[in-house]
Amino acid sequence: MSPRRRLAPLAEYLHDEAAGGIVLLVGAVAALVWANSPLSDAYFDLWHAHLDLGLDLSLQHWVNDGLMALFFFVVGLEIKRELVVGELRDRRAALLPALAAAAGVALPVLLFLALTAGGEAADGWAIPAATDIAFAIGILALLGDRVPAGLRLFLLAIAIIDDVIAIAIIAIFYSSSISGGWLAVAAALLGGVVAMRRLGVWRVSWYVLPALALWVAVHESGIHATIAGVALGLLTPTGTVRGRNVLELLEHRLHPWSAFAVVPLFALANAGVDFGGGVLGDALGSTLTWAVVIGLLVGKPVGIAGATWVALRLHVGALPDGVTMRQVIGAGALGGIGFTVSIFIAGLAFDTGRLIDDAKVGIFVGSIASAVLGAVLLITLGRKRPGRTGKVRAGEDHCPG
Repeated sequence: MSPRRRLAPLAEYLHDEAAGGIVLLVGAVAALVWANSPLSDAYFDLWHAHLDLGLDLSLQHWVNDGLMALFFFVVGLEIKRELVVGELRDRRAALLPALAAAAGVALPVLLFLALTAGGEAADGWAIPAATDIAFAIGILALLGDRVPAGLRLFLLAIAIIDDVIAIAIIAIFYSSSISGGWLAVAAALLGGVVAMRRLGVWRVSWYVLPALALWVAVHESGIHATIAGVALGLLTPTGTVRGRNVLELLEHRLHPWSAFAVVPLFALANAGVDFGGGVLGDALGSTLTWAVVIGLLVGKPVGIAGATWVALRLHVGALPDGVTMRQVIGAGALGGIGFTVSIFIAGLAFDTGRLIDDAKVGIFVGSIASAVLGAVLLITLGRKRPGRTGKVRAGEDHCPG
């Protein structure tokens, strides 16, 4: 596959993510306005209303467990494509963003745990570990030619690996008690999907019922239902089947639905916090809130940029063409925009509304501050200095100052 052919679906993905970030922002703002309007009760009554579609769940849970499975399916498709034919197919090229992503997850978690010190808030330790690629790529798109294309690819690679880690965290640490019977059913259904592939079943429509059955089985097993979407995405073939690239076709058709409908609807259903009654003041005085803020605003950029700098000093990997270490610092700050998956994890971590509200306020503050900091750093630190052009090689010291 030619480089141009490989870049076509990637460019489409980045475009949809950037544009979807705007719609996501609209959904989040609408939720906050609605939750603090005279119709506040209607907002919470709507999303807490139960809807029995075979499973009796609140409307918010249908969005979070059901529709978000489509979001995670698209994430699984993108992970599979990047690992097989994309930016992460070369293990050596993937090593640098992998190290940056791992440090960008580990340091926020460590800072969060250090601040919460084993209290009830400690259950939310994974909240600042996530990066919202839609918002991050959206900021880069707004900056235009101030940032090189290679920086977008580097940040995308970090975010994808970040997603892999977040998915593993959700599956392992934020699942309820496991039902062995339902887990066996889910495994059998996954085996059935693999068998259908090997038997040459190629029509996408034939996989819809097995996919729905798998979602139910995973939901009932105690593992979070969205993991079903990830599993199916990773099982999607990357090659051509009967003249069609199934993975690219699915991503082309479903990613706009995920970016422009599912994720904004998730924001509308989950971003609403009623700041009345002292909620905002309590949140700003909460250790949980500031643990999230510091994890996102400090842990993410220091983890990402620090690990990248150390790796380059040790001659491990190289930055893309035209990307400087100074720009990586700005991109690392954008990694602190943790909106979508951070809110998702907060809903899994806590049962009480007070803790969820504190976590959401921390996510809002930390994500907004990270977006502003990242944009400012990329505009200022990203300016070229005389005599400092070209590719950043392993071991070059391109730190600012």
